[in-house]
Amino acid sequence: MLRFTRSALLCATLAAFPAAAETPKFGPELQGFHYPYPLQQFSFTSQGQPLKMGYMDVPPEGAANGRTALLLHGKNFCAATWQDTIKALSKAGYRVIAPDQIGFCSSTKPAHYQYSFQQLAQNTHGLLHNLKISRAIVIGHSTGGMLATRYSLMYPQAVEQLVMVNPIGLEDWKAKGVPWRSVDQWFERELNTTADGIRNYEQRTYYGGRWKPEYDRWVDMLAGLNNGPGHRLVAWNSALIYDMIFTQPVYYEFKDLQTPTTLMIGTADTTAIGSDIAPPAVKARIGQYAELGKQAAKLIPHATLIEFAGLGHAPQMEEPERFHQALLKALQP
Repeated sequence: MLRFTRSALLCATLAAFPAAAETPKFGPELQGFHYPYPLQQFSFTSQGQPLKMGYMDVPPEGAANGRTALLLHGKNFCAATWQDTIKALSKAGYRVIAPDQIGFCSSTKPAHYQYSFQQLAQNTHGLLHNLKISRAIVIGHSTGGMLATRYSLMYPQAVEQLVMVNPIGLEDWKAKGVPWRSVDQWFERELNTTADGIRNYEQRTYYGGRWKPEYDRWVDMLAGLNNGPGHRLVAWNSALIYDMIFTQPVYYEFKDLQTPTTLMIGTADTTAIGSDIAPPAVKARIGQYAELGKQAAKLIPHATLIEFAGLGHAPQMEEPERFHQALLKALQP
């Protein structure tokens, strides 16, 4: 008869259920995380302080078509998450500029900064001016869609075409009854960010309950940034950015956009800032992208709506081939 000691049984159990991977630790400017293309830095002064903006400048792979695409990332994303889109655009002859906004990812996290979409648009315009780019196709995803809207309103002559991919800000959450959070409350919330929390939120809200192993890289990216030595500074900037998103709607100015605009909407998306603390009746009527996309297309002059039935918040990551086929067709002159 075989006999097992308690320690032997414990070892057997641990072997059967491997421990979860340890959350990585990245620097406050995402040091240690690998970007898909060479990362460069744009140094400038804003609000009386020196800042650095990380960005990728990717040339066309083949014959250049003479056009430049500017990619603007979302709140829980970075320039690196555009990797498949950069590749698709570069292969099609586009020069691609993909920056990390101040407060995000590889860029400076200031101890004090008055965040506004106008300020981020000005920073981005400064980057393009430094690169001697006078006109670009502006493609904004998620919070990047709000920034792309503001950029197009501020610099209409610099925008050849506007594309918004599941942008947030297609509604005014506070006007619909979502409670306001103070910056201090956002800060406390962000201090408690974990890899499991990020994964659960994204799976539930972004991907309709689905998950692919390749998404784990992006969870590690965010969790590692929050888990690193710049933990409190990262959380503080995130809190300030959430306050900007919630209190500075672009919704009311969609009617003023004069740039030819394409809305690319995954209809299963349910993203809405503050939905976690919204009363049930309010939560039930926000973040309904199947309707929000149609409404926004009616508000925006010269708008074309492309819907991806059943896809979530990031169709360019969920079904890249399908998305990029539609994007490249939409960008044809």
